[in-house]
Amino acid sequence: MSIKVQNITKFYGKQKALDKVSFSINSGEIVGFLGPNGAGKSTLMKIMTGFITPNEGDVLIKDLSILNQSLEVRKIIGYLPENNPLYLDMYVKEYLEFMASIHLPKKQIRLRVKEIVELTGLTVEQNKKIGALSKGYRQRTGLAQALIHNPEVLILDEPTTGLDPNQIVEIRSLIGQIGKMKTVILSTHIMQEVEAICDRVIIINNGVIVADEKPDTIQKKVANQTAVVIVEFDNEIDISLFDQIQGISNIKKHKTNTWLLESPADRDIRSDIFNFAVKNGLTVLSLQKQEKSLEEVFKLLTVGEK
Repeated sequence: MSIKVQNITKFYGKQKALDKVSFSINSGEIVGFLGPNGAGKSTLMKIMTGFITPNEGDVLIKDLSILNQSLEVRKIIGYLPENNPLYLDMYVKEYLEFMASIHLPKKQIRLRVKEIVELTGLTVEQNKKIGALSKGYRQRTGLAQALIHNPEVLILDEPTTGLDPNQIVEIRSLIGQIGKMKTVILSTHIMQEVEAICDRVIIINNGVIVADEKPDTIQKKVANQTAVVIVEFDNEIDISLFDQIQGISNIKKHKTNTWLLESPADRDIRSDIFNFAVKNGLTVLSLQKQEKSLEEVFKLLTVGEK
């Protein structure tokens, strides 16, 4: 077991940010840590990396306590904070050599920096000042410093915040590549990121874990609660006509002549829709069951269905 979070509780004054949070992460897993703003994600990551201490509980990284063996834990963790603090007046290579000197013997620094520059795609930018880099390359530089000492565990807080779509794809690909060799936990608001690279997702809301499963497993569990059918007719109809179909629990207008019809998951209303169309002289142009996206699941678990 690579990470064990045990009954972590954290207060800021009288406000409880985390409430007896517990979970484990196995070696080699990439875990997405999701939650709305203020849910406690960054607080937990700061506790896991030793930046702040909990009021209750402990975190074990490779069986080392973050409370009692903090310095040993930090040697095996790579951390990229959300704000990615960098020395903007330093050159990329100079900065990485400086960070490497904190962890590595002098004779290993040059080779390790060369390896990490190549791994993170910084070769063409290594002789530039960090302040002159694009946001994407600054994120790569932050990721490079988190990896410079070859940590076994990588903790990334919103690693793609503020990047353009191309940069997001590049960083996401890099994290996926790194995840083959390390245990990775990352927080994000981008659901496609979770679906693309995460083996598992932990969703936290109001300081409490509300889901801890593989992404597709969470989706299936929520899908078992309701079924959604999208139907397009050849003509506009009045919403009141749907009273003729039994089992519809919710009706939403999707676009012209197209409707989203919800029903209990154990009731398939598609044949009823065809019979309804025949009875009312309508032609069904399209009919399909809609799977709930991870984004919808996230909303349901953290806000509730609206």
